[in-house]
Amino acid sequence: MAYNDPNKRLYNIFDRLRHYCEAEDYRGWDPYDGLNSRVFKAIPLVGRSAVCRLVWIQLFKRSPFNLRKLLLVPKQHNAKGIGLFLQGYCTLYKAVEQQPSLEDMLGTPDNLKGRITYLGELLLKMKTDGFSGAAWGYNFPWQCRREFLFPAGEPTVVATNFCAWALLDAAEITGRDDFKQTALSAAEFIVHDLRRTPHNSGTIISYSKMPGNDTIYNASLLGSRLLTRCWKETGRQEYLDLARESVEACCSEQHPDGSWTYGLKPVTGWIDSFHTGYNLDGLIAYQELSADTRFEDNINRGLDFYLTNFFLPDGAPKYYHNTQYPIDIHCPGQLVMTLSRLHQYDRHREMVDKVLTWTFDNMLSSKGYFYYQLKKGVSSKISYMRWSNAFMFCALATAISENLSTTKI
Repeated sequence: MAYNDPNKRLYNIFDRLRHYCEAEDYRGWDPYDGLNSRVFKAIPLVGRSAVCRLVWIQLFKRSPFNLRKLLLVPKQHNAKGIGLFLQGYCTLYKAVEQQPSLEDMLGTPDNLKGRITYLGELLLKMKTDGFSGAAWGYNFPWQCRREFLFPAGEPTVVATNFCAWALLDAAEITGRDDFKQTALSAAEFIVHDLRRTPHNSGTIISYSKMPGNDTIYNASLLGSRLLTRCWKETGRQEYLDLARESVEACCSEQHPDGSWTYGLKPVTGWIDSFHTGYNLDGLIAYQELSADTRFEDNINRGLDFYLTNFFLPDGAPKYYHNTQYPIDIHCPGQLVMTLSRLHQYDRHREMVDKVLTWTFDNMLSSKGYFYYQLKKGVSSKISYMRWSNAFMFCALATAISENLSTTKI
């Protein structure tokens, strides 16, 4: 389908991706879903070994060939992926409201609202019960090094942030109070079920209830992001207090050049692209919703480091600040999201156009989906619904919204 529009390449690519994902009913594989293999589950005793689980997961994650059909890994819904799709449709709905002429390209408000309702109801069904509030995890078990095994459905603050935030946006569009109340209850999960690590003048919120993942900055800041929005809706002061403590702790670990390592422990000492973007997303949400501007310099220094160190002049994204490979699809997608959320998209539009053009030229399948990673050697061009397609769906919906009045791409 071709559109008579100056943004026609962006629209065409998004249209193909949308049809691909809708045809799959948003189900798919994931880089880390190897333990869902029916073959692995049928092998006696092997599943009890942490080493065997690690090797099996890495075999699936690193192989350039998709072993999932052969080893009976089913395509499934992933809660974070559904949250990203829901966020993307909410963005499209608001774009069509702003410019009704986009209906032919993006769908009518009724059509988009139908998708939003379907995905919102799906998220309600996918939440993990047994916690103080709504919480979401992944649809597969996964082994974290040799330290612990995450069961399928074990909620994390990262997945919960994406799901609850999208539900709140969906509630505004549909008027569904069950969407709103479920999403707001997620703050109770963060406040009462996750551990807190006192650090400097603040507190780092744990990634999950599972032990051993307590000092990850982007997880804590995404927790701050959701807590601040829930405070804005409810007025519950404990939400804002914990959000601020998390921001204080994580900003205290920002390096003078504006960078953050992934976490506090030496084993998490790398600096990467899209988790830096997550940090900035958390900080800008906290600042705008709370009107607390004390961390504006942290945002500015973080953004400067992010833009300077993770993208090459030709538009190629980098995974780490000091090396390019593997080139992960999250890296270009997060650029769109972070610049939009920091209201810096227009200022850096030329850069975004270069990065998206490079991504379209190098990481897009002829079938309409996006590749997972490019490596120096043989790359992984497997279609992953959560990691690649849901993330780019949300990013491209945001790019369309940002490009309504331009002639770029």
